[in-house]
Amino acid sequence: MEADFDPEDKYSWYFGMLSRERTNNILLGQEHSGVFLVRESRTMPGDFVLCVKEDQKVSHYIINRIQASGNSRFKIGDKEFPDIPSLLNFYKTHYLDTTTLIKPAPRARLLCKYDFPGKDPEDLPFKRGDILEVISEDEEEWWTARNTNGQVGQIPVRYTQPIEQSQQTNTTAPRPQQQEYQQPDVRPSPIHDIQLPAKAQVILQRIPSAYDRRQLRLEVGDIVTVLKMNLNGQWEGISNGKEGIFPFTHIRFLTPEELRNLNT
Repeated sequence: MEADFDPEDKYSWYFGMLSRERTNNILLGQEHSGVFLVRESRTMPGDFVLCVKEDQKVSHYIINRIQASGNSRFKIGDKEFPDIPSLLNFYKTHYLDTTTLIKPAPRARLLCKYDFPGKDPEDLPFKRGDILEVISEDEEEWWTARNTNGQVGQIPVRYTQPIEQSQQTNTTAPRPQQQEYQQPDVRPSPIHDIQLPAKAQVILQRIPSAYDRRQLRLEVGDIVTVLKMNLNGQWEGISNGKEGIFPFTHIRFLTPEELRNLNT
C-alpha cells in the first residue's frame, strides 16, 4: 500500500499528550498496518513517540529531541533528522519493523451543540451544527480542534458532543495524490520459480530499527540466503552468519550465471 499523507501537515499526525492506552485503542482498531500517529512522551518531557500499527500490535518508537549548536534535532534509533516531517517522510519508504508509514490515524470528530463566538485570540469560534476535528485533548474542559476551513484553536468541550464512528463523514478536502517512489529493479527470475533456500544480493542498504534485533542489517553487495518468503513482505534469511528478517524490496535473486561465479 502506498503512503498517503503530507508530512508537513502537522495537524494530520500530531495527537498531543495522548496516553499509551488511548493510542493502542485507536491504532488497534485500524484495518491495515502502517497507520500511525505522533504523541508527546509523558515519561520524557520534550520528547515525542511515533506510534504505528504493525501487524497485530502497536509499536511505540521514542523520538528524542537533541539540542545541537542552538538547534533542535530529532533522533529515532540511530538516525537523526532536522525536524519530525523529515523523519516521517523518510519512513514513508523505509521500514520501521514490519511496515512503512502509510497514513495518519483517523481523528475523533465533534458536533457543535451551541454557538461559540470565542473570547481570546487562541479560541476557535464555531456555530451550532459545525463539525470539528480533535487535534489534542489538552485539558478536561478545553481541547484543540480544527474546523473544515483548516483553522485551529481552543474550544470548550462542553459545547460539543462526539460523533460516533459510524456517523462520521469526511468533511476535509481530498488530499492531492502523493508522489510515486521508484521501486527496485524487477528480479530476473519470477518469484514462484525460486526454489528455497536461494541466494540473493542486497541492492539497497538497510540499517534496521534499534528496537528489533530480529531485523537484518543489509549492505549493498552482501549475499543473503533467503529461507522463507512471507506474504507480508518481510522475508526470512541469513546474512553474514546472522539469521533474521528483512524487506524483500532490498534484495534481488542471483541469476544462474552469478550463482556459478559465486561457487567458483
